[in-house]
Amino acid sequence: MMTLRVLLLIVLSASVSYGWHAGVARADITPKEPVPLAGYGGKTRMSERVEHPIWLKALALRDAAGSISVLVTADLVGLSDKMVERIAGMALKTHGVPRERLILNTSHNHSCPVTEDVLWLYYEFTAEESQTRDRYTAMVYERYDEVIGAAIAALQPAELAFEQGLAGVAVNRRRSRGPESRALGGQVDQDVPVITVKANGALKAVVFGYSCHTTALGGLSINGDYAGFAQLELEKSLPGTVALFVQNCGGDANPLPRIRGKDAEATHLASMYGQVLAEAVRQVIAAPMKPLMGPLRASMGETRLFLQPGIPLEELKARLPNLSGMPKREFELFIRQYESLGEPPDHVRYPVQVWQFGEGLKMVALTGETVVDYSLKFKASYGWNDTWVFGYNNDLLSYVPSLRVLKEGGYEGTTGMFEYGHRAPYTETVEEQITKLVQQLVSGAK
Repeated sequence: MMTLRVLLLIVLSASVSYGWHAGVARADITPKEPVPLAGYGGKTRMSERVEHPIWLKALALRDAAGSISVLVTADLVGLSDKMVERIAGMALKTHGVPRERLILNTSHNHSCPVTEDVLWLYYEFTAEESQTRDRYTAMVYERYDEVIGAAIAALQPAELAFEQGLAGVAVNRRRSRGPESRALGGQVDQDVPVITVKANGALKAVVFGYSCHTTALGGLSINGDYAGFAQLELEKSLPGTVALFVQNCGGDANPLPRIRGKDAEATHLASMYGQVLAEAVRQVIAAPMKPLMGPLRASMGETRLFLQPGIPLEELKARLPNLSGMPKREFELFIRQYESLGEPPDHVRYPVQVWQFGEGLKMVALTGETVVDYSLKFKASYGWNDTWVFGYNNDLLSYVPSLRVLKEGGYEGTTGMFEYGHRAPYTETVEEQITKLVQQLVSGAK
């Protein structure tokens, strides 16, 4: 009887520990030729060297119910709706991953190549530069398909755990733009959420996040900015581990201070920021972490974010002859929309995803360049210790301001809307619409 009881306990323990299957993979997306660099408007920057490789990385999870979910991180500035549709379509057709179970996050790296039509109003390429971009984009599509398939193929029994640390790299950048900006809010989220994946007792993957723009660097080299350096440091100090960086709600945060015009000094500083973040992750791993249980329930929904009225057609036409560069391209777009659609669109589609791990961790995946208020708000609503909120998923559609940021004005969500091809800032319902959708999805994921 005692032997049977002990055996039963062992079976139950194994069931709890190994209810998960996990697989991790990575694909090198470092360009093989000089390419136009993304992230900053103005004169086209062509890459001159590679500081370190850049990557796509995927974590595939299968819970005890047999559902497969995949998180893909990328050292890219973002994805467009066109890119997301193609990548998600391949994942469903080739690998059977439904849309709600595929999260596509980008680090918002400003030292990566331009892809497809991401931030297309920023750039004015020659025919040769456009061909270079297209060649690189084609390779990126192939790598997304490969890395998702490789992570699923690598599925094996695993244990997952979660906990959070802290790192003091992020500074609210809205306060750093001169004396007149110092009265603006200085909110930041310096939490470092961490998931570990172990198989056969060995650490196989570390997923970690932070809320801060990857803009420590702005030179002419290919690299992953501070997030890339953090991943390199973790993989060096934790041999056999793949480190995946998730960009959280860093729309209004920068790594500060920064150095401009001195590439060697700036690279050293970015590396230091990466080491600080990596050390925060290592400290989390070294301390007790909470096991993550299944099942993984995934939900996805969409709302509309409405835009304020745009500039009238006649005013656009009157101002156009005095413009050049990106402002000219913006006004030309709005004029075309008036002529073809009657007026520029009055809203944008806004998808949100929620992953619920058992009764524990909730991952809230928002779209676009979300400001920090959303992270702080949803963690306060759903649990500071077991809620992970991150932006920069799906389409890099715009900055997404909170009501506070919208009312304060400034670049994030107000003056920065034209460069994303939107006629005007969002209306004051923006935060309400997102909050309502997140609430519905969190309730539905329970």
